Order: sequence, then C-alpha cells, then structure tokens
Amino acid sequence: MNAFLETFFKPNIIAQYLPSILQGVVTTIEIALAVVITGLALGLALAVMRSFQIRPLNALIVIFVDVFRALPPLVIVLIVYFGLPNVGISIPSFAVLWLVLSLVLAAFAEEIFWAGILSVPKGQWEASRSTGLTFVGTLGSIVLPQAVRLTVPPITNRTLAITKNTALGMVIGVPEILNQATTAQSFSANATPLMMGALAYIVLFIPVVALGRFLETRFAWRRS
Repeated sequence: MNAFLETFFKPNIIAQYLPSILQGVVTTIEIALAVVITGLALGLALAVMRSFQIRPLNALIVIFVDVFRALPPLVIVLIVYFGLPNVGISIPSFAVLWLVLSLVLAAFAEEIFWAGILSVPKGQWEASRSTGLTFVGTLGSIVLPQAVRLTVPPITNRTLAITKNTALGMVIGVPEILNQATTAQSFSANATPLMMGALAYIVLFIPVVALGRFLETRFAWRRS
C-alpha cells in the first residue's frame, strides 16, 4: 500500500505540480468551449445549406463530411501543424487543435442535424408552405426547431467524444491537462502527476457526462 501511495499519490509532488495541472485544466476548458461553439454552429450551418438542395454545394459538403469523419483527428492535427509550415502557413498549436477538432465536430454534427431535418415529415413542409411561408421561413420556424430537439441526445454524445480529444494537444505542445501531467511526470520520475491528470479529467468531464445523460432522458420522448 505504501508503494502504491508513493507511486500515485506522493504528497510533495502533488503540492509541487498542482498549479501546472490546474493551468492545464483551464486550457482544456478554453479549447473545449471554443470547439463546441464553433463545431456545432458550423455543423448546423452546413446542414441548413444542404437543405437548399444545390447539387454542387451539397457535393462539397458531403466530401468535407466524409473526409473529416474518416480521418483520425490525430492525423489531421499532425498534417496541419507539421505540414502547412512547409508551404509557408504557420498556425499556433492552440489554434491548430481548436481548428481541427471544430472541423471534426462540424462534420459529425452536420450529419446529425441533417438526419434531424430529414426526419421532419414532408407533410409539415407542405402545410407550412400552403400557409404562405417561404422555404426559408418554413425551415427556420417549423423544421429546424423540431430537428434540433430530435438531435439533442446524439449531438450531446458526439460533442463529449470530440471534446475529450483535447488530449491530442499533447503532441503539438498545447499546455492542456495531459501535456502538463506528462511533463511533470518526466521531471519527477513519478506517476503522481499522471494520476492527477486522470483525476482532473474525471472532475472536468463527469458533470458533462451527467448533463448528457440528463439531456438524453429529457428528450428521449421526442424520438418516438
């Protein structure tokens, strides 16, 4: 038991590296919030554009979605961070992580929002148009409110999965939780910072997981 505590919960190491882990928590929250806001907004915008049925535009959206859903986020991060400087484009590591995760989330969110739009019965489109509403008015006032409600559970789960990928920032030097923990572990030659990082992720994401479970329960009846 003493060996376990010395390895994973050494008091002096906890005191020494707690500030850096907390700094990593702040950075992780900043990235996660930026990714969620940008990714969901872009995904919804793409789904709305796709509903106008402009074939060339729809083809581009489908290609974008398929590419970013197929490629592992780590591969995209490495290409953007290490590849673009070779053609004269240098992007800070924080911005790279935000951009890549936002695009990945947007790709998944677009498909989810698009499925929600398609799930609204065609009769509601026709009834709305018969009252004099334009296509845009029908989409904004009748279809999107229903589609967004229907997509709350799947979009919540996908958002959780993407935001946990903030840990990928470690490979490009973003000072998020895992980066701070591994750096501290290498200097201290002890696993305590890694345990601190794991606990930080639990404290950070357990409330978010609980919120996702609540939203799934709250909106489950709307799927029927």
